[in-house]
Amino acid sequence: QFSLPAAKLGLGYPFAGLKRLADVVGIASAKEICFTGRRFDADEALAMGLVHRVLPAHETEDFVNEYAVSIAENAPLTVSSMKRIFGEMSKNPGERNLVLCRALVDECFASGDYGEGRRAFLEKRKPVFQGS
Repeated sequence: QFSLPAAKLGLGYPFAGLKRLADVVGIASAKEICFTGRRFDADEALAMGLVHRVLPAHETEDFVNEYAVSIAENAPLTVSSMKRIFGEMSKNPGERNLVLCRALVDECFASGDYGEGRRAFLEKRKPVFQGS
């Protein structure tokens, strides 16, 4: 279950947090979440886009482990650069460091992992990334 009980507790939420919520679920759902303070079940949260996957409890641990491994097997510089670029996306347009974003992409293309990824693709094998 999910809720944002601020209205039931007399709490205030800053603009940036509410903006992020509205960006994820849309303004109408963000208003409903905030104004009612009610609990939403997993299916409602999925329909709103608050979560992108709902699993039965007994499948969660295996899924999380497999998901983590699938990310860990990828090129570390690429994953790291994407995390940072997504972080820049969450900023106001005037505060985004697009020079940094470009440098992160260039770093990936200059890495040994880029060469390993290309070779593995051509050789039809799983790449072994070094993070460099």
